[in-house]
Amino acid sequence: MTTTMQSIPLKTIDAKDASLADYAGKVALVVNVASKCGLTPQYDGLEKLYSEYRDQGFVVLGFPANDFGAQEPGTDEEIAAFCSATFGVDFPMFSKIAVTGADKHPLYQALTAAVPLAQGDKESFRETLRGYGMTPNPDPEVLWNFEKFLVGRDGAVIARFAPTTAADDAELVSAIKGALAAA
Repeated sequence: MTTTMQSIPLKTIDAKDASLADYAGKVALVVNVASKCGLTPQYDGLEKLYSEYRDQGFVVLGFPANDFGAQEPGTDEEIAAFCSATFGVDFPMFSKIAVTGADKHPLYQALTAAVPLAQGDKESFRETLRGYGMTPNPDPEVLWNFEKFLVGRDGAVIARFAPTTAADDAELVSAIKGALAAA
């Protein structure tokens, strides 16, 4: 997350101006989220990660996106209400954006350019999508909802994890702990 990435204008889910510079010095897990996806229960694990490590300088940043199977159709207000009521989400959420395609938000342009390939089992997920008659995005595009980008305290994108990587996945947790321990 270079200074350029930190200065990309964002909007919080309650329409306030923001940028990643607001989280400078923290370890951030940037996740594109959706309310009506088979992976939506990952909100629970993401909230647990946030609760467990936030006092050490960790933050989860949720970016709703309707890019995959129209699984985030709601307004920002509806998304915020759903996340709070259903999963008790307390981590920062942002206004709905596009994370792939022609309208891809500049933040996701920068993230996918920084780390073009995700860790984790992308190929079996691609096969699942093909089984549903869908054409999965090729690398470096975001494959689906709940893809995760780990950004270090220094603003550099450290790692990228496939959508099916759970919040308690050993590699993800290890990467977070390593990033928190780094100066």
